[in-house]
Amino acid sequence: MRPVRLDMAGFTVFRDETTIDFTDTDFFALVGPTGSGKSTVLDAICFVLYGQVPRWGTSRGIANALAPSAAEARVRLVFESAGARYVATRVVRRDGKGRVSTSGAGLQLMPAGFDPTKLDTGMTPDDLGEVLAGTPAEMDQAILDAVGLPYEQFTSCVVLPQGQFADFLHAKPATRQQILVNLLGLDVYETIQKQATTRATQAEAKLSAVDQMLKGLADADEEAVAAAAERLEAARDLAKAVDAAVPELLEAQRGADAARAAQADLETDLKRLAGLAPPGGLSGVAGAVATARTALAGAAAAVGGAEEREEKVRGGLAGASDAAALPLLLEAHAEHEKLAAQASALAGAVSGAEGEHAIALQALEQARGAEAHAIEHLEEARRAYQDAQTADRAAALRAHLEAGDECPVCAQQVPVVPPMPAGSAVTAAEAAGKAARAVADDAKAAVAARDKALRELDRTLERARAQHDQLTARLAELAARLTDSPGPDALRRELKALAAMQARLDEAGTAVRTAREAQRRAQAGVGAADAAVRTARQAFDRARDQGAAPAPPAAPRHDVVAAWEALAAWASARAASQRRLCDEAVERARQAQEHVGTLAERIGSLFSDAGLAVPGTGSADFLRAAAVAVERAEGAHQRLAERLAQATELREQRADHERAAQVAKTLAGHLRANNFERWLLEEALDLLVDGASGILRELSSGQYELVHEKGDFYVVDHHDAGLRRGVRTLSGGETFQASLALALALSEQLAGLSTTAASLESIVLDEGFGTLDAATLDTVAATLENLAARGDRMVGVVTHVSALAERVPVRFEVRKDARSARVERMGL
Repeated sequence: MRPVRLDMAGFTVFRDETTIDFTDTDFFALVGPTGSGKSTVLDAICFVLYGQVPRWGTSRGIANALAPSAAEARVRLVFESAGARYVATRVVRRDGKGRVSTSGAGLQLMPAGFDPTKLDTGMTPDDLGEVLAGTPAEMDQAILDAVGLPYEQFTSCVVLPQGQFADFLHAKPATRQQILVNLLGLDVYETIQKQATTRATQAEAKLSAVDQMLKGLADADEEAVAAAAERLEAARDLAKAVDAAVPELLEAQRGADAARAAQADLETDLKRLAGLAPPGGLSGVAGAVATARTALAGAAAAVGGAEEREEKVRGGLAGASDAAALPLLLEAHAEHEKLAAQASALAGAVSGAEGEHAIALQALEQARGAEAHAIEHLEEARRAYQDAQTADRAAALRAHLEAGDECPVCAQQVPVVPPMPAGSAVTAAEAAGKAARAVADDAKAAVAARDKALRELDRTLERARAQHDQLTARLAELAARLTDSPGPDALRRELKALAAMQARLDEAGTAVRTAREAQRRAQAGVGAADAAVRTARQAFDRARDQGAAPAPPAAPRHDVVAAWEALAAWASARAASQRRLCDEAVERARQAQEHVGTLAERIGSLFSDAGLAVPGTGSADFLRAAAVAVERAEGAHQRLAERLAQATELREQRADHERAAQVAKTLAGHLRANNFERWLLEEALDLLVDGASGILRELSSGQYELVHEKGDFYVVDHHDAGLRRGVRTLSGGETFQASLALALALSEQLAGLSTTAASLESIVLDEGFGTLDAATLDTVAATLENLAARGDRMVGVVTHVSALAERVPVRFEVRKDARSARVERMGL
């Protein structure tokens, strides 16, 4: 992993937006005062990639990422790994309740040739390339695939933070071994072993499945196929024999069918002849026709007599008085008598109403006089009240006057002040006014009531007069209408005579209808008799036409009885002849059917000889059964042949699965003991220690070299007679030199040893240069310069030692003020 560009905003001490551009940088130093934020740059790289930072621990976690009082921290890193360029982003936010969480994280594969300076132009995430991870959960695997190192190995081999520089040196053998496994990609052999085991299991399962299938195909062999072929040939021979015998059977069946048809025709003819018998009651049909015609003639004569009598009564009734006018005249007489009584009573009512009206009018005039008097009395009471008020006001003014004062009303001098009245007259005047008002109101109400009563009498009198006028007019109309009337009694006598004549007319009409009904019944009887004759004739015609050939003799059309007798005689004679012919036909049909049975039995024996069930007696049954036998034999032969081919193929597959299982089991067995991986790790550790020992001798001017035994590291001190010392006994400066030697050797040799894409394309040291003396510091600086000069990796240091910083071509100077830390690039 090689950083290209780092952007921070709101991240710990970098409150403001800060960008560090590592373009064209192979060897750089992060310099600045203690606490300025140099190590925070490395924290940002670890954080954006893995979401954690070594020196944060687990107490507060990502809450450390936020600058004080900041609500959001955003870090973005453009980096290269294995020739590809990526951009990683991680955002942390604080909500309203003070809770801090990762709100966004992502990794994208940038297009080839993408210029990182374009990030300052406000590009959207879609412009940055293919999305490899879009959530914090997806980031872990995506970063592992891109960088090739998990977090622990990354902070041990790429970014070596303060306090953890010597982790690889002091790590336990098992931990150190796992680091090398991850760095060198040796876990691929464990994967191969697992896959080999899986393939062996799968091959054995397939082998078991093939064996199980072969058990189900045990009957499929060459002998079974040959036997099926023989059965197929026998079925085909049977089909040929049946095909040859069926035509004769068909001919015999046609002969039997013809014999049965002839027999059936004769039997049908006999049934028809048996039905040629005269219908019952035929002898009475002709007499019924004569009787019906005699009854019809008598009914017609009765109708003529009844109609003649009805016309005579109708003529007498037509010469009588107008039957419709007489009842109307009687009603007019009754109405005149009733209305005359009503008019007399209404005249008396009008006279009484006129008297009441005169009395009511006089009472109204009296009430109006009383009202006028009450109003006049009310006005007098009002004037008396006003005079009393005036007197009270004058008395009030007089109470303050003395003789010689000026009158406040007339502005004249008052010579003598009149004496004060004994009391006020307003109260009495007020009571008198109220009483006068009550009397006036009562008088007014009385006038209104009498006026209302008078108006009601006016309306009643007007209605009575109108009704009397109407009655008088109607009586005049009725009197004019009854001028020529003979009187009610005479009118009633005329009506009674007319009613008697109408009764005689009704009786005559009833007699006519009765006679006509009898005529209709007689006519119906004639029709029924004629229909019976026609039915007998039609029955005869049908019976004669349905007779067997030759046709029956002709019969007289006028006498249906004689015709039926002649037909019955002919049918009896012909039936005797047809019965003889029918007996002969029955015998011929029996013989034909026996021949058919013999042929069918002969064909059935072909099936019996072939070991098959006899399929009936019909030619179609034989042909269909033979075809089915051939079809089944062909199917059985084909299935056996297919099963034999399948068994052969399965045996070949079984051999392949058996070989695959054996190879996979052998490979898994070789890798299961980890001997190969252990050998590779020992070789890698030997090479690593040899390289680190050479670097350590150079750094220590030949005093120290590094060795390992049983997974533990030791330092050999040549200034102390080659004393071997454990690495945990080294001083701070000695530990730094040994750790640096291991880190540089790991960086030097990883590319040549690893089997995966993991490569240490950069190394950043944040540790203890201040503990070195001048000579050792110069050696360390020269070693780092030589490492960076190769150009295949980036080397970075975090230091506040000016002697070391001055030898680094690119320096990123970190300064911090009260608000935020800032970074400025110095040098090339």
